[in-house]
Amino acid sequence: MWIFDAEGHRFLAANRAAADLYGYSPEEFRNMNLSDVQDPADANRFVESLKVPGRPANAWRHRTKTGRLIDLEIAVHQIRYAGAPAQLAVIMDITGRRQLEDQLRQSQKMEAVGMLAGGVAHDFNNLLTIITGYSQLILNNLRGNDPNRHSAEQIMKAGERAAALTKQLLAFSRRQVLQPKVIELNKLVSGLTTMLQRLIGEDIDLRLVLHPDVGRVSADPGQLEQVIMNLVVNARDAMPKGGVLTVETTNMHLDDHYANRHIAVQAGSYIMLAVSDNGGGMDSATQARLFEPFFTTKSAGRGTGLGLSTVFGIVKQSGGSVDVYSELGKGTTVKVYLPRIDQPMAAEPVKHAKPAVRGTETILVVEDDEMVRTLVRETLEREGYKLLEAPGPLEAHSVSADYQGDIQLLITDVVMPKVSGRELAGQIKQGRPDIKILYMSGYTDNAILASGILQKEVAFLQKPFTPVALTEKVREVLEQNGKMKRASE
Repeated sequence: MWIFDAEGHRFLAANRAAADLYGYSPEEFRNMNLSDVQDPADANRFVESLKVPGRPANAWRHRTKTGRLIDLEIAVHQIRYAGAPAQLAVIMDITGRRQLEDQLRQSQKMEAVGMLAGGVAHDFNNLLTIITGYSQLILNNLRGNDPNRHSAEQIMKAGERAAALTKQLLAFSRRQVLQPKVIELNKLVSGLTTMLQRLIGEDIDLRLVLHPDVGRVSADPGQLEQVIMNLVVNARDAMPKGGVLTVETTNMHLDDHYANRHIAVQAGSYIMLAVSDNGGGMDSATQARLFEPFFTTKSAGRGTGLGLSTVFGIVKQSGGSVDVYSELGKGTTVKVYLPRIDQPMAAEPVKHAKPAVRGTETILVVEDDEMVRTLVRETLEREGYKLLEAPGPLEAHSVSADYQGDIQLLITDVVMPKVSGRELAGQIKQGRPDIKILYMSGYTDNAILASGILQKEVAFLQKPFTPVALTEKVREVLEQNGKMKRASE
């Protein structure tokens, strides 16, 4: 609370809470007036509000002694002080509440755009599976000197570029398929050093500041590499005339105070990965839109505007959070916080090249997109497999019940109307307990992710896929030793 003169708005008294909030002592307050703490943009509006005593004046902005801006609710009452008319201001600091409200609005906006992006990417991945799949089948049947080979290769390359774009959309929408592993973050960053140096060029000094005792995180290593490279590329572009780019790792404990100011962040132990530059920095308007898809400050042809959106999606889907600190003329630091785990790293299996094997097994394909289903059938039939197909779960039950022989493999889309691929697999396994399962999808819905379908024991093929990827994955699943974990478990 403070008391100020009704005419000249000079402070007459301030309590200890006001001194603590603004940083001025009660004595300093008595040598100041209202304009010394007000945001100039609010001054006239506040004076007008004084004409209605007692009315709450929401969302005023004042400046503290250190220059920090704070958001306030103020109610003003007419009183007499030392025998003269005066105003009593009762003040509530709502800065933290406003920050949380802004975060919530941003989170809701990002979620809505993410749902749209995920749905679009899912539909495009079906189309791209067909485009790249048939392009590869055509290429397989063209001689090296065939005049049509160049055209087919260009179609294939365009499909691959489009697939990379939809992959970024899926990352932003948090509907991509992650295959998390226990990772030593320092080792991952060190392994990227040569590639990062090539990305940034010779006029930028790359510095690694890796804390020697950094713990482990659980994340998809390929996606985490994408996060690092996107952040490094953005930092590079912020320094067109060269500068210093720093990649730093350290252990962090985010306390309740931090968690209370950041939506969806839980207090606990984290690993911080920070990428800093000493470029031009960003203003508050740019920072507010930083993670929006397709928003970019770069010139035409310099970026899609999906880099930081991808970072945001991957980190959020990995259970982490992102903070950005930037000042105009000084540079930017992007801090990624990933939950720290104490789980030991698993030994990487040794992979041995296997000769190509033609198939003889019977496979049931369940896919509601007819063109994708046809591509899978044609690809696998060329490799010697016997194919049964169904456009949906109901038809798949009929095919399975009517077929008298063994069915070695069920290939099913994850997301289908009414019955999910996971549920279908569990139902088919009741009658055919030895059948193996291969899931495929353009994205995995969050509800299915939460149900645990994407565990290590479950085979998954991400759309868009090529015929080669399909045949290799089918062979891998069929030759896997021991029974795979049942999808219904």
